Amino acid sequence: MAKVTKDTIIGNAIKESPGAKAVIEKHFGGGCFTCPGINMETIAFGSMMHNLDPQKIVDEINALET
Repeated sequence: MAKVTKDTIIGNAIKESPGAKAVIEKHFGGGCFTCPGINMETIAFGSMMHNLDPQKIVDEINALET
C-alpha cells in the first residue's frame, strides 16, 4: 500500500490500511462511518473539522504498516 498522506481520502485510508479505521475512530469518533463525506473528504479536512493536527493522524496510520 502507498503511504497515507494528509490528502488521502478518509474512506480510501480505511479500505487500504487494516488499522486505519481504529485510528480514525480514535481521533474523529464513530460518526465518520455513517457520514457520506467519508468518500470525499481528506484526512486534512477531517482534521480541520475536529481541530486536530493531520500529520499526527497520518503518522499514526503509517506506523501501522511497519
